[in-house]
Amino acid sequence: MAESTAADKPEEACGVFGVYAPEEDVAKLTYFGLYALQHRGQESAGIATFDGNRVHLHKEMGLVSQVFSENILGTLTGTMAIGHTRYSTTGSSRVVNAQPAVVETRLGYLALAHNGNLVNAPDLRDDLLKSNFTLLTTTDSEMIALAIAEEVNNGKGWLEGAISAFHRCQGAFSLTIGTPSGLMGVRDPNGIRPLVIGTLPQANPTDPLRYVLASETCALDIISADYVRDVEPGELVWITEEGLASFHWTQETKPKLCIFEMIYFARPDSTMQQESLYSYRMRIGRRLAIEAPTDADIVIAVPDSGIPAAIGYSQASGIPYAEGLIKNRYVGRTFIQPTQTMRESGIKMKLNPLKDVLTGKRVIIVDDSIVRGTTSRKIVKALRDAGATEVHMRVSSPPVTHPCFYGIDTDNQDQLIGATKTVAEIAAQIGVDSLSYLTWEGMLEETRSDPNNFCSACFTGDYPVPVPEPVKRTKLRLETVATLETVTTG
Repeated sequence: MAESTAADKPEEACGVFGVYAPEEDVAKLTYFGLYALQHRGQESAGIATFDGNRVHLHKEMGLVSQVFSENILGTLTGTMAIGHTRYSTTGSSRVVNAQPAVVETRLGYLALAHNGNLVNAPDLRDDLLKSNFTLLTTTDSEMIALAIAEEVNNGKGWLEGAISAFHRCQGAFSLTIGTPSGLMGVRDPNGIRPLVIGTLPQANPTDPLRYVLASETCALDIISADYVRDVEPGELVWITEEGLASFHWTQETKPKLCIFEMIYFARPDSTMQQESLYSYRMRIGRRLAIEAPTDADIVIAVPDSGIPAAIGYSQASGIPYAEGLIKNRYVGRTFIQPTQTMRESGIKMKLNPLKDVLTGKRVIIVDDSIVRGTTSRKIVKALRDAGATEVHMRVSSPPVTHPCFYGIDTDNQDQLIGATKTVAEIAAQIGVDSLSYLTWEGMLEETRSDPNNFCSACFTGDYPVPVPEPVKRTKLRLETVATLETVTTG
């Protein structure tokens, strides 16, 4: 039976960007912002600019650097821009589903970029179809844009119409929205996905502030924008020539930032919870060394996401850190099948072991997560083939036992190794001498924030936004089976 080609990591969320800066080259600023957010999605990229009532749009499949050129950026003129880099979670990987989504309303065009996932997308789609809207894509992002259009077409202004539409949306949504009148940044009531506000440098102190919105602070850094603050859960910021205005579009807020943003998704140089994620990831590595010590000669990481935690583990344990795997950072999608020999070598297109570092060594290898276990097994075999005498794996998060419904593409539950096997069984399957995970308590305590302010549903099954049963059944197969068995035997 052929081995699944599904990714062995939760796939990234999307990256969103927005800028209001009438005197600047907004398309180029957005290009570089998306370039910094490329890790959040590598399938497609797009930019929409507003020049008065006119909208210029370019979006294609591919990386940011492949989709845009100087000539294309030169056609995207205007005073504000919306940008998006995408990994598909709702809607297939096709150019029609690339964002920003652009729709026409009675007040002019609307461009929307979305990070997250709606759990009530089927119901919202039915409502829009009943209102005679034609859906051009299969994304929930287009549905949010059309819901705003419907409210505006019924006589409401941009702000009132948008707020009415957001009350129709359930799930995770961090949005940048462009209109002829101004730029919006929005987060859902739980703030599951991040969104930050920055300001561009002022040539003169008397110049008006020009604002930037982005999924992460690393996108502000690349264009020398200053971080101001996060958009709060349940907040809408409205940016115009008058400056920035804030509206709390719902009072029913309960912060639940995705903990996987802290562990893995966001770049380590991005700031969350008032510190760089590099600092947090080193701290959970130190905690992991305290919770799961073992004797070894060196500590190595699965690059790049495991490196900060591995350094932290090394510091706390006193075991030297070394580079044992070299990553080929230029591996993208290829449709050319490798030879049988290359397939048997497994991992080496992406990761190549350093034999002279590993030979004769007892090795601790640190990774941020194990989802299906297939990649971990290949890495462990490669380390042993390179001469490692013992391989001990340490994981800087708890076992992933539940799928995400809020914008992260995870397998169905029966494909998650942490949901179907014990730690001992996982260790045997991936071929390590020992395996330990960070505890759930340790992961949250090391945030140094209120542990109730994070969504950790992928580790617990405690979903902060109720997921409708038909949507749940698409991924929670083990719970469905358990429920059926209970009904049958009860």
